[in-house]
Amino acid sequence: MRVIVITGSSDGIGAEMARQLAAREGAKVALVLAARNGAMLDAVAGQCQSLGAQTLCVPTDVSVQAECIALIDAAVARFGRIDALINNAGRSAHALFEDVQDLGWYEDLMRVNLWGSVWCTHAALAHLKAARGSIVAVSSLSGLVGVPGRSAYAASKFAMAGFFEVLRAELKDAGVSVTTAYPGVVSTQIRHHGYNAAGGMLGKSMLKEEGAMTVEECARLIVDGMERRQREVVMTAKGKFGRFLKLIAPGMVERMALAAVKEP
Repeated sequence: MRVIVITGSSDGIGAEMARQLAAREGAKVALVLAARNGAMLDAVAGQCQSLGAQTLCVPTDVSVQAECIALIDAAVARFGRIDALINNAGRSAHALFEDVQDLGWYEDLMRVNLWGSVWCTHAALAHLKAARGSIVAVSSLSGLVGVPGRSAYAASKFAMAGFFEVLRAELKDAGVSVTTAYPGVVSTQIRHHGYNAAGGMLGKSMLKEEGAMTVEECARLIVDGMERRQREVVMTAKGKFGRFLKLIAPGMVERMALAAVKEP
């Protein structure tokens, strides 16, 4: 039986990855579900159990290192091993840098998006090496191309990309795969729940949502990437083209990034 830990699994992409893994593997998988909202975790766990999977819910705030360690300890105490860690927990933000008065929420965002992944991975590393398992980091296209208004978010996601790129090389001989996923705009509420310039909740998306990828498709691409032990999953043709174009025509990419933002 494979044991898979998924952070940020109470809703959105994380919850859908859990359901898809349960549907694919049934009784062959144990899912350790982590997020802050215990009631929502329990609901997702029930859906996964109905598909045959075993589950363990561990309410976790990944911005607190001790809770990340406790999550991994709970998984090992219950199931005795960890075969995969999906670092999916994250928060969004949208604000022009010049409009930000207190940078404290920049640090808070970094603790969730970067440090939560680092702390969970560090706590699970010995177990993942023993299993020759898999690590997934759910980044964003904002971790490849900077989008105006997303300096805090992009900083956290660029940092994730760099950290896991190094880790992939360090773990190559240990047989642990590291997959970094770069979703574009996906039909979730993450942007509505992101920080605004004052550090409060944004309440709306500041990106153009037309043609947003479904949660189901995004989750499938990430899970497939993990199973194939891919290095990276860049999910859209536009994302792949933009990454290449950035090397030869960065000014054009900046104009494309500006065009992705709604008019105020």
